[in-house]
Amino acid sequence: MTRTIVHRTRGYGQGPIVRLMSPSDLGERLKPFVFLDLFEADMRGLTGSMPLHPHSGIATVTVFTKGDVTFDDPHAGQGTIVYGGLEWARAGKGMWHGKELSAGTSPTAQGFQLWIALPPDLETAEPESQYIVSEQIPSVGPARVIVGSYAGAASPARAPRGINYLLVTLMPGERWTYEPPAGHTIAWVAISRGGLNASERVSKGELAIFDNSSAPITLEGGADTEATFVLGSAVPHPYDRAPRRPRRAPPDRSHFL
Repeated sequence: MTRTIVHRTRGYGQGPIVRLMSPSDLGERLKPFVFLDLFEADMRGLTGSMPLHPHSGIATVTVFTKGDVTFDDPHAGQGTIVYGGLEWARAGKGMWHGKELSAGTSPTAQGFQLWIALPPDLETAEPESQYIVSEQIPSVGPARVIVGSYAGAASPARAPRGINYLLVTLMPGERWTYEPPAGHTIAWVAISRGGLNASERVSKGELAIFDNSSAPITLEGGADTEATFVLGSAVPHPYDRAPRRPRRAPPDRSHFL
């Protein structure tokens, strides 16, 4: 048996950013995954319009599916992120966010930003960030292990246990089956390019949620073009906490990502 899709959405928004999941809607259903944006934009304009803002109590994962960006961080150094690379930021008790990434050489960049709810001991922990280039991300077949561990491969992102987040590209007609770890009854996919055949057809720009079970997920690339998507699976988050933003900067260790 394979898992079936029980809900689909194209989210809402306009311009370069589409919000597919928010803490007040699907995020409550899919905890620890609480927020997901799909973006495709000229980073020169996007970062120029993005003010610095604080986060606390959550972690963010920004993964790139097309194009390139650069990062410049006083603690983590400098470099370039392309397909499969990511920014991991565990806000903990508070950090600043918004000016850490800049345009690279490509005219636009595409990717996803995901928020993850943290367990209580990490909600108020010291903040930290990581910039992980594509070459450091392990692969299992067509999948890059962005967060968590799968089939013996572990991401270098220092994320809580019980969460997997994969970036996958399938060629037209290519079939791939994800075998979720024990307890990962939450599962979903979101597509940035192309389309997939799952229990039903899912196309670019959609988020599809699978039924709560331990069954595998079988996906097949569409007939016309390659399909690029992220897949999240996790043990359900048992804590009744929502991500929050502090009203002012953390008093002791503000951090610019």
